Amino acid sequence: MKRLILLSVLALGVGGLLASGAASSGATTAKPAHHTTTKAAHAGKFLACMVTDTGGIDDRSFNASSWQGVQQAVAGRPSKITGKYLQSSSESDYIPNINTFVAEKCGIIVTVGFLMGTDTQTAAVKNPKSKFAIVDYTYSPPVKNIDALVFNTVQDGFLGGYLAAGMSKTGVVATFGGIQLPTVTIYMDGYWDGVQYYNLKHHTKVQVLGWNEKTQKGSFTGDFTDQGKGERLTNTFIAEKADIIFPVAGNVGLGAAAAVKSADQSGGKVNMEWVDTDGCISAAKYCPYFITSVTKGIQAAVKAAIYSAQGGTFKGGNYIGTLKNGGVALAPFHDWNSKVPASLKKELAQVQAGIESGMIATPTKSAV
Repeated sequence: MKRLILLSVLALGVGGLLASGAASSGATTAKPAHHTTTKAAHAGKFLACMVTDTGGIDDRSFNASSWQGVQQAVAGRPSKITGKYLQSSSESDYIPNINTFVAEKCGIIVTVGFLMGTDTQTAAVKNPKSKFAIVDYTYSPPVKNIDALVFNTVQDGFLGGYLAAGMSKTGVVATFGGIQLPTVTIYMDGYWDGVQYYNLKHHTKVQVLGWNEKTQKGSFTGDFTDQGKGERLTNTFIAEKADIIFPVAGNVGLGAAAAVKSADQSGGKVNMEWVDTDGCISAAKYCPYFITSVTKGIQAAVKAAIYSAQGGTFKGGNYIGTLKNGGVALAPFHDWNSKVPASLKKELAQVQAGIESGMIATPTKSAV
């Protein structure tokens, strides 16, 4: 069921989204905003509108991060900006949701996810005076009224793979995706190659289940919502001796976390890495099992896009987040800070410097 949520900074704090573990912290109490009341409530304010992908606003991943970016923009300029979102239950909701916001004359329409790339472009071409931003999709040539926000996550995925190889006790790690999309497999490419680089440097043979960067074949659940699939697939990897799992699957990853927790409580000593957001914030109850999170700076990028549109400096084009500009990064180790050896931390810093300088290649067959 589609939901239209009106963001009021008086009712919804910027920290409420992820810290509470429910990405739409105000959504359970706020009533859906009707068009008649929305116009009155927003009189004189710039309206930032967001369309979610099917994973939903509380996916603890890229939808949640994007909404947090909207929240941060509102919190930073509460007298000037307000925001709301429409949730897509299926891909057939993309066009109606985007068109709803075009009709409402939103100051900027933020769409989330690779699957909305074509629909966003179609709407932008039909409505050249409207401003758009999209997370995880880029255009060639760039579209003048779309701010395309993409992230070179092969780089921090590489660090995540290197770390996993260095922390594995069984010599087997695993990764899997939700849907086989470039924005998913780019993480998996980095993870796989990070493990191979560790093997090269340490003369080890850590094995990666679930993906092969060279063949582009691996394991996918087919969606970003079914946690049961994530749990079952993770249990399969655990049965094959994988002791560090890296799901790139939005809400499906919570099923993986449940499987890891169960295995760990049974003495299996299995752990994982989260994706997109800092899992110790977005899925805090599983923090003890998250060695780190392989993140991208969606919040900051969305916030910047909104500010550019509201402030009159919007130019459109393609933004690429990298390790060097802080657009991608490994999250803090949190509970694992004392468990990750100092020597491995030092190696990670050296690898990161090598990636940033171009001395260490991070191959990927996915478009950045």
